[in-house]
Amino acid sequence: MRLYSLLAAAKINLYLEIVGSRPDGFHELIMVMQSVSLADRITVRSIGTDEIRVQCSHPLVPTDETNLAYRAANLMIQRFPGIVAKLGGVEITLEKQIPVGAGLAGGSGNGAAVLVGLDMLWQLGLTQAELQDLAAELGSDMPFCISGGTALATGRGENLDPLRGIDDLYVVLAKYESEFVSTPWAYQTYRAEFGTTYLADAADFADRQHQVKSGPMVAAIAQQDKAAVGRHLYNDLEKVVLPAHPKTAHLKETMASLGGLGTLMSGSGPTVFTLVESQAEAEALAQGLRTQIPDPDLGVWVAQFWPTGIQLSP
Repeated sequence: MRLYSLLAAAKINLYLEIVGSRPDGFHELIMVMQSVSLADRITVRSIGTDEIRVQCSHPLVPTDETNLAYRAANLMIQRFPGIVAKLGGVEITLEKQIPVGAGLAGGSGNGAAVLVGLDMLWQLGLTQAELQDLAAELGSDMPFCISGGTALATGRGENLDPLRGIDDLYVVLAKYESEFVSTPWAYQTYRAEFGTTYLADAADFADRQHQVKSGPMVAAIAQQDKAAVGRHLYNDLEKVVLPAHPKTAHLKETMASLGGLGTLMSGSGPTVFTLVESQAEAEALAQGLRTQIPDPDLGVWVAQFWPTGIQLSP
């Protein structure tokens, strides 16, 4: 086959704790990450020339070497020299459904899909672990985007422990399309304000990881207790992002007032989500939100918890 189309799921953080600073300059994190059915479609196609082409109609998505999909293809070419001479270059088409700059790992998912798609297109036979090792070279979220589902992530996010999924939970996501948060700014600001609370060393990091692994969020997921999952939603970055982005703070307050199991900002934001138990409840909450905030700048989506990250498009 000369092309493959794949779906790359969006990611939300059910739990995000900043534990400390790492020697490599990143933060030491403990997160529970969850794939949801809001997804981009990525098509990888062999072409006759020895180049990488990226196509996307979304005006905010670059199509040059700054795009993670381009960088993923370039990394695969570097790792497997001679493949282009043998099989030709690649054209990558991105059909965006995940909002851009939303804290939902849309770009990371696109890059992960390119790694998976080229593995199939070039018949490389890479294992999931090998694909995740490549993904880790490109971004902290990307190894999770390869496997998806539900996972406890530690380190800078690349160390993953799969958790039992809750596939029948639904989520309402909302984001002002004109609102953006710089992820580096969010972490740097958190460090400036809360760095004195950071744990000191690797032993302390390991102790805290053990506490979270045996803590209430992971237990709620293991017990399939949807209400408890909603009660234990947590994100350290809300402490710095919401005060600096009052529209997003008001969005969270409004969504929380409409019901559901729990409301949280995902990642570095500015997307906010509410968990609900059924699609009917999700649709009703989404409509209630549109009524409460009748702003054409506000995007609202309904999705379901999803058991995979990258999958072939039907």
